[in-house]
Order: sequence, then C-alpha cells, then structure tokens
Amino acid sequence: MNEKVKSAKKLNSNTLLLLITIGLFIVLYVAGCAAYSSKGFAHLQTFLNILITNAGLICIACGLTVVMLTAGIDISVGSLVAMDCMMLAVGMEKGMGAVPMCILVLLVGLAFGLVQGYLIGYLEIQPFIVTMAGMFFGRGMTAVICTDQVSIKESTNATFYQWANAKIIIPFGGYLNKKGAYMAPFIRVTVIVAIVVLILVFLMLRYTKFGRALYAIGGSEQSATMMGLNVKRVKMMAYVLSSFLCSIGGICYCLNTMAGSVRAALGLEMDAISSAVIGGTLLTGGVGNVIGTFFGVLINGTISSIVKSNGKLASSWPNILTAALLFLFIVIQSIFAALRTRKK
Repeated sequence: MNEKVKSAKKLNSNTLLLLITIGLFIVLYVAGCAAYSSKGFAHLQTFLNILITNAGLICIACGLTVVMLTAGIDISVGSLVAMDCMMLAVGMEKGMGAVPMCILVLLVGLAFGLVQGYLIGYLEIQPFIVTMAGMFFGRGMTAVICTDQVSIKESTNATFYQWANAKIIIPFGGYLNKKGAYMAPFIRVTVIVAIVVLILVFLMLRYTKFGRALYAIGGSEQSATMMGLNVKRVKMMAYVLSSFLCSIGGICYCLNTMAGSVRAALGLEMDAISSAVIGGTLLTGGVGNVIGTFFGVLINGTISSIVKSNGKLASSWPNILTAALLFLFIVIQSIFAALRTRKK
C-alpha cells in the first residue's frame, strides 16, 4: 500500500507540468475558436495548419528534449536547419536527386552531432560553448554553400516538389466555403514524418535502456556513474540523436519553405527550447517527455494563429506571449525544484 502511495506521489509530481501544458493549450485553442470562429478558426483545417507549419519544429524539439533530459542544451539546431535547407536547394539546382540529397543531409546531421557529442561527452566541454561554436559553424557553412536565396521549383526537382505539395485528405471535419464548395481538410507528408518521430522518441524514452539512462544522468550524473552507466557515451549519443532529428526537421522545414537561405530558421533554436520548457522539460535535467514538448509546440503555434486571425496585432506579439509563458514555466519549475530539495 505504501509503495502505491509513493508511486502516486511520484506520478503526480512528474505529470503536473504536463497536465498544466495540456490544459493551457486547450484553453488557448478554445478561446481562439470562440473569438475567431467567424474567421474559420474553429475549422479542423486550422488545427491541421498548425501541425503542417510546425512539423519541422516538432522533430527538432523532440531532439532538444533528449539533450535537455541530460541537463544539456543545443543552440546549434537553427543553423543546422539553415545549412540543411541550403544543401537541399543548391544540390537539387545542380541536378542531384531528392532521395540522395536527403540521405546526404541526414549523414551531415549525424556527423555534426557526433563531433559536438564527443566534445561534450568525452572532453567534458560545456554544452553551451560547443553548440554555440556549432551555431556559428552552421551559419558560416550555409553562406559558403551559397549567399543567395535558392528556391526549389518543379523544374528544379519534380520529386521534391511533389512531396511538398502532396495532400493527405482527412475523411471528416470538412466545411462548405462561401461559394458552397466542400473543403476537405488535409495534412502534408511532413506531419506524418513529425508524428512518427514523436512516437518513436516517446517509445525510446519510455521503454529502452538508453531512454532510462538519459533520465538517470539528468537526475544525478554522479549517481548514474555509480550505477555503472557509461555517462560519456550516453551524452554523446544524445547529441548525435538530437542533430539527426534536427536534420529530419530540416528536411520537413525545407518542404514547407521550398527554399534555402542564409537567414533561414533564425531563432528556431529558441522556439524549440521554449516548446520543450513549456512542455515540462526541466532545464536542470531528469524530468520531461516529448508529449509535453509536442503540446508546447502546439501552444506556440496556436498563439501565432490567434495573432494572425486577429489581424490587428503586431507580428511581435507571439514572441512576447511565448516569452511570458516561458518565464511562467521556469518559475513553476523552480518551485518544483525547491520542493524536491526540501523533500530530500
């Protein structure tokens, strides 16, 4: 009986932030539907558009959640996405196929993560310093590849163009437009990719030794070492996985923008970090899950959709509201950390 009580307390402690995040998303979305139903906010397609727009961010934020569980950070993801997009755009412009270019981008992501992971895990250099160097390297290499904006057109690569424009029709939730035509809701291929990544990372964190090791290291690196875990290797693999997922997100991002640019994905790393924090991932490590991160992405996307539906608010308001939510969740996390310290 005592064990059940202890597990219930632990469950409540670990899931409270997740429940707050889900509740906040529901409140925001219902408020948007109530305020802007006349502008189509309540249509299923509005929600699906949030998923389509943020498919790449979901993949990237899942990778960052893995890193943050070890009490680490990765601020290089935005520049890696920009480099991925530029590689795809320039490569296809020069006649390379969509599949070989996507494989090349994924391999570059693995190499990028391997270098950063080795420096952080085995050489024990601070993650912020290493990934900041990675951020500068990524932006610099993007400019080395090409300084101009390069668009991907149907004439450039028909396969990639078809991937970007393919619609997967949803058999329910449609509506009649002003002309009386039925508008069937749809999603893009990128949403399927993002959902698959989300499910696989969730299962990995929940049911594998590697996932449990990430939580153990974030909870207490010294205790994890005493348990016999290879802390250096696990840390390195966390950054490899993060960069690999970032490259998958980069491909999804490119499928949405259909272009490569030096200024692509500016600030994307902050969007990913804020989504993970709002989703309940502690900055100190050891607590968090990708389901919360997913809802963190949805919250940021919903805020942007509400501001666009309003039409009168400045484009800077989503950043302001996200900053306020980020501050709120950091305060809540600090309170939880203080309560845990007292219990110990």
